[in-house]
Amino acid sequence: MAKRTQKTGATAKFGPRYGVSVRRNAGNAMRKKSQSYTCPICHYNKVKRVSVGIWKCSKCGHTFTGGAWEPFTRASSANQKIIRKSMEGTTDTDLVAMATQAAMDFETKRAEEAGVDTDDEEE
Repeated sequence: MAKRTQKTGATAKFGPRYGVSVRRNAGNAMRKKSQSYTCPICHYNKVKRVSVGIWKCSKCGHTFTGGAWEPFTRASSANQKIIRKSMEGTTDTDLVAMATQAAMDFETKRAEEAGVDTDDEEE
């Protein structure tokens, strides 16, 4: 006998409880936190979440703070601009800021292509 319904990945453990939208949002959060992201320093797709808000590149060992579910958020991009403006004149800081911005742009474009809901969209 064929299955009539499909469970939704990691949220299958919830079964029919909590409602569809809650399970969908939980699934998106779980997917975001376990996904690998682009490192702002070495530009490899090796950044993984260590704990809430702490991200580490397994290739170059760069550890940095970010969002709880994603390493690059709207707030982090605003903070990077503030830090860059306060440390003007330092070329290394400018290069790191540009690399971080490029990584954020790449991740945003990749999320849009994959059709994953981002924090900007409200349902």
